[in-house]
Amino acid sequence: MTRKHFLVVCRRPPYGESFAREAIDVAMAAAAFDQQVALLFLGDGVLQLINRQDGAAISQKSFEKQLSALPLYDVNTIYIDSDALDKRKLSASDLSLPVTLLNRDEITALLSRSDFALNF
Repeated sequence: MTRKHFLVVCRRPPYGESFAREAIDVAMAAAAFDQQVALLFLGDGVLQLINRQDGAAISQKSFEKQLSALPLYDVNTIYIDSDALDKRKLSASDLSLPVTLLNRDEITALLSRSDFALNF
């Protein structure tokens, strides 16, 4: 079986709807079937990666716990839109996982290299 390059694009905030959790579930499922998986966080999706989140105030589980399982599935390639971080006054040190910062041109190139881009 030929390994495919899956890019899971996360655009939504971590709480209030299920898109963020579904994106991570899809990434882990594809990786479990030995596919090459990377995550790309754009727009409000960068909020999923903020350190020390606590969903208890809104009766939800911490999103950070789900993200911490990614390495167990060999999902270690995480990209983030540097403009989205800047607009939200965040830096890589505010995030719970190591990331690779990309500009718009690099994001376009990444999307074109992927066999599948799944948007959430």
